[in-house]
Amino acid sequence: MHTTLQILVGLSTLMLGGLGIMSMFAPQKMVTNFSLEPVGKAGLNTIRSVMGGLFLACVTILALGLTSGKTEGYFFVAVVLIAVAVGRLVGLVLDGFDKAVIPPLVLELVIAGILLLSHLKNGGFY
Repeated sequence: MHTTLQILVGLSTLMLGGLGIMSMFAPQKMVTNFSLEPVGKAGLNTIRSVMGGLFLACVTILALGLTSGKTEGYFFVAVVLIAVAVGRLVGLVLDGFDKAVIPPLVLELVIAGILLLSHLKNGGFY
């Protein structure tokens, strides 16, 4: 189970890394992926900084946990992903249902669950 969770955390880290790198260095591609309409250079800068920066910060925390065996950071990345998922749920309630929101919502919750379970299995929350 431990190895399986490490693999799943590694895959999650790679996926978030891809999103972070693309947000930071190719924000125009993220416009379509995230249904955004940046306004000018400031809008592209926001995609690079906020989205790219947050994704890559999460990747750094997860990579540190994978290499050190200390999984406390997994909890904090899970909190970030759960907060994003809550934002999506609020959007579904206040803005109306859009089926395009469901796949990323499920993915965020699954990754958060993997991270929390991995942290628990590593002796976390005692």
